[in-house]
Amino acid sequence: MTIRSTLLTAALTVTVGSLAAEESVKVGVLHSLSGTMAISETSCKDATLLAVEEINAKGGVLGKKIEAVVVDPASNWPLFAEKAKELLLTHKTAAVFGCWTSVSRKSVLPVFEENNGLLFYPVQYEGEEQSLNVFYTAASPNQQLVPAAEYMLENGAKKFYLLGTDYVFPRTANKVLKAMLKAKGVPDANVKEQYTPFGHKDYQTIVAEIKALAKGGGACVLSTINGDSNVPFYKEFANQGLTSSDCPIMAFSVAEDELRAMEVPPLVGHLAAWNYFMSLDNPENKAFVSAFQAKYGKDRVTDDPIEAAYYGVYIWKAAVEKAQSFEVDKVRAAIYGLEFMSPSGMKQMDAKNQHTYKPVYIGEIKKDGQFKIVYKSKGLVKPDSYSSYLWPNGGYPAPTGGPKK
Repeated sequence: MTIRSTLLTAALTVTVGSLAAEESVKVGVLHSLSGTMAISETSCKDATLLAVEEINAKGGVLGKKIEAVVVDPASNWPLFAEKAKELLLTHKTAAVFGCWTSVSRKSVLPVFEENNGLLFYPVQYEGEEQSLNVFYTAASPNQQLVPAAEYMLENGAKKFYLLGTDYVFPRTANKVLKAMLKAKGVPDANVKEQYTPFGHKDYQTIVAEIKALAKGGGACVLSTINGDSNVPFYKEFANQGLTSSDCPIMAFSVAEDELRAMEVPPLVGHLAAWNYFMSLDNPENKAFVSAFQAKYGKDRVTDDPIEAAYYGVYIWKAAVEKAQSFEVDKVRAAIYGLEFMSPSGMKQMDAKNQHTYKPVYIGEIKKDGQFKIVYKSKGLVKPDSYSSYLWPNGGYPAPTGGPKK
């Protein structure tokens, strides 16, 4: 990173609603507002600030207004750690809401553990981790990856092309998927695996390989592409004449917000697995969508990470009020087992681990950029920090981090 870009990034630290220290409590917002991940993360920042604004309008938390300190780590993974340290040590934030990619979360994890900070992470991830300094408000693999692959198997898929961005989440996610497919009797020869770097644009060769795999039917793509690379991938898929009928794409990182930057008609019929869709029909979701669009514009959409970012702030608020304290250790203890009403319905924090009981949905892309829900789990799905497909005999590692001795 150049000195100039460092200065530009530093200048993007913003405190929203600055108040006297005794009147407010500071929280951090740690999302990329520039770079390859801005396409996804900017809206999570927006959702976090909406929740802060709503809570402040109703009197704040324990008599204090919330002061949101917004920083831009600029899709630069080492910079995430620097910004996390700034939020915890310079701004003395009571909690931080942020990160998207697992590599950014891994980058900040030592900072939160060393300083006993509290991070609310709003994006589905690969599992194989449990830190007492992170609450994972989005899906673990058994709440997204596994049900999606099972759905494809049940609908006739026999050949699988695992395509992802080259970093922690896709590689570990695909370890889970390969182990699961093997357990279901899919031969290794029917599973292909490929990765591309962040910001990759040229998918011509990869789509040609997918087209060859799709000959004879029964093929699908399980996609863990992240960020703006989704745009050229889906475009090339359509350019080579492939459709959802020839080879459906099941995406784990494409939602309503990403579709705003894409040409949607060629994507109709492709799929995504999430725990929330904007099209859910319930009073809480209607109120959430209405509030989000009233603040940011009628052209804006909500999606799973946006919703998880939004209710993450409310979980923290509820725990603070239950604990009657902003102290990290007391707030952490208050979160376990906490029930709350979210835009996707009633959810619950696990009583023993750092994760969230959630419903699972699979949606089919429609022409208007929304999703038709084609599958819903029976009730809430218990979260697994570690996949039973990778740990068939149990013996999961102990949690890391937690209270300082």
